[in-house]
Amino acid sequence: MTIAPRPSRLRTFAAFTVVMVALFIGLGVWQLQRRAEKHALIAALTERVSATPVALPPPSEWRALGAGTDEFRRVTFSATYAKLPDAMAYSAGSAVREDVSGPGTWAFLPARLPSGDLVVIDAGFVANTMQERGVEDRAAGKLITGEPVTLTGYLRFPESAGLLTPAENRDKRLWFTRDHLAMAKALGWGEVAPFYVDLEAPVPDNGIPKPGPLTPHLRDEHMQYAITWFSLAMALLIAFVVWARARNSIPPAR
Repeated sequence: MTIAPRPSRLRTFAAFTVVMVALFIGLGVWQLQRRAEKHALIAALTERVSATPVALPPPSEWRALGAGTDEFRRVTFSATYAKLPDAMAYSAGSAVREDVSGPGTWAFLPARLPSGDLVVIDAGFVANTMQERGVEDRAAGKLITGEPVTLTGYLRFPESAGLLTPAENRDKRLWFTRDHLAMAKALGWGEVAPFYVDLEAPVPDNGIPKPGPLTPHLRDEHMQYAITWFSLAMALLIAFVVWARARNSIPPAR
């Protein structure tokens, strides 16, 4: 003899379904909101990288700058590369440089402004298999001439290391995140600007390191995620309806 489920089970499953459907719909709406924010960010970044370069903000304004409002702001200024050790940041490619693919390193060098303040420059990409310093040392040596040079580039802000990011190799002056503040502390550069400058120009005669224009390409998969959450909500609702109808078709126990 088949025993029909007790009414309390219907109420329990109904409450569970309502909660989960509401959760999935909420997550879907959140993804749509993230999509709108991402589109606004893409528009802002595209506008910044294509704008005419402006003067580098004075040191008195540096602490007020932030990634949300100033990342990729295009600037131009005069500075002299300091006679200090350079650093490398390893990369498997670039999401903002269309002309960079494959493994290599970014060359980071401190440069001194006429005011005496230091700004760290990401002078460009050096294509190689990984961590040998020969090419980087020769490239940095050619840049450090003691003469001022006009630099044009983009304001960038330090990255944070992830849980799986390898630790830096200080003997090789090699980092795996673009954290110029950590480089400055480890290599004795002294106090530097809270941002670094991703160099666009000038390009060295031999092209090493290789600076260049930036084109941000941010992942925009939020609509796909939203559809997934809405689909889960619909599937759960259909599953509950099918279960409830099957329950009602069971004859009552006698």
